Amino acid sequence: MATRKLISSGSAFEAKIGYSRAVVSGDMVFVSGCTGYDYKTGAISEDVAAQAEQTMQNIAAALAEAGASVADVVRVRYILPDRRDFEKTWPVLQKWFGNVRPAATMIQAGLMEEVMKIEIEVTAKKGAASEEGKTLL
Repeated sequence: MATRKLISSGSAFEAKIGYSRAVVSGDMVFVSGCTGYDYKTGAISEDVAAQAEQTMQNIAAALAEAGASVADVVRVRYILPDRRDFEKTWPVLQKWFGNVRPAATMIQAGLMEEVMKIEIEVTAKKGAASEEGKTLL
């Protein structure tokens, strides 16, 4: 039976809403939608690319705590209130995922706060980076 481990970012939203930043189940890591808030300072940039960078830093921290890395990401979902902003984030996403190339979807939808310009959710499989190039059945 797979063990289950809950990862917290320390965000007040987790306790208020009842969720975890990430859940580890066996070799899978499910990271909740992250936004561009710096969890240490509570600050968020008005720039969508800067928010994407901070979001990826938040995701990387959750993955590290779960014993995984961005290289293990197999699925990513981008959620933006304005799809026209997506292209502005591409250099940031290329930096983080250019060699990983996970399956991806971009969705346009309203986010919880007006200041939020991007939310990113990922699924990772521990060891996926070392499986690159192998045919898995």
